[in-house]
Amino acid sequence: AGTQWFERTLDDSANKRISVAEGFLALDGVLNLYLNITENMVVYPKVIASHVNNELPFMATENILMEAVKRGGDRQELHERIRIHSMDAARKVKEEGESNDLIQRIIEDDSFNLTKDEILSIIDPSKFTGRASGQVDDFIQEVFNPILKSNRELLGESIEINV
Repeated sequence: AGTQWFERTLDDSANKRISVAEGFLALDGVLNLYLNITENMVVYPKVIASHVNNELPFMATENILMEAVKRGGDRQELHERIRIHSMDAARKVKEEGESNDLIQRIIEDDSFNLTKDEILSIIDPSKFTGRASGQVDDFIQEVFNPILKSNRELLGESIEINV
C-alpha cells in the first residue's frame, strides 16, 4: 500500500473499493438475468401487428387531417369530426372490448373527401417508422455481427436463475 498513489485520500476510500466491486457484481447479475430472459424468447409478429393496428389509427389522424385539409377541407370541422370519431372508437375499444374501427368511421365520413385506398395509404405503418429499420440493419451489420463473430465460442451458454 506504500506505493499506492491515492493512499489516504478520498479517491482510495474503503467505500470506493467496495462500491466498484459491487457495481461489477451487480452488472454481472443483470447480464445473467438478461441471458436467462432472452434465451428462449419468442416473438409473435401477428400479436405485434395487432397492437400496431389498434393504436396506429389514433396516431395517424393528424396525417389524415393534413391530407383532407390539402384537398380543401375545413381544418376545424375535420378536427372536430376526428375528435368525435376517436372518442367513439376509443369508448368501443375500452368499454366494450371491440376492435378499433376509427379508420372505418373516417372512411365512411364524406367530410374528409378521401377514398378508402387514400386513407389506407396514409396509415401505412412503414410511414411512421422513419429510418428505424435501416438503422437497425446498419447496427446489426456494423456492430452486432462483428461482436457475435468474435465471441462465437460463448454462444450456447445457458444461465439458470434461482430466486
